[in-house]
Amino acid sequence: MRILIKPIITEKVTNESELYGRYGFIVDKRANKIQIKKAIEDAYGVAVTAVRTMNYPFERKTKYTKKGVVTGKSGGFKKAIVQLLEGDSIDFYSNI
Repeated sequence: MRILIKPIITEKVTNESELYGRYGFIVDKRANKIQIKKAIEDAYGVAVTAVRTMNYPFERKTKYTKKGVVTGKSGGFKKAIVQLLEGDSIDFYSNI
């Protein structure tokens, strides 16, 4: 199971990372906090002090088009916010 799917790079999360050392990741829905902590420590070589997770459910969407009513759904995901030890940081832009 691949736990870390991708990092979240938005204005809000970037501001949190600069001020408080908190980083956001999209993770596998089945992963728990212990697995997320271990995966981040192994991948980036940093010390994680806290992990907070949020589950976003899928949303049903309905569109009214020329061909009639079209229904679908947008995928749900799990987001993890990790707090690093003071002095540690993750550089997402080093390999660009």
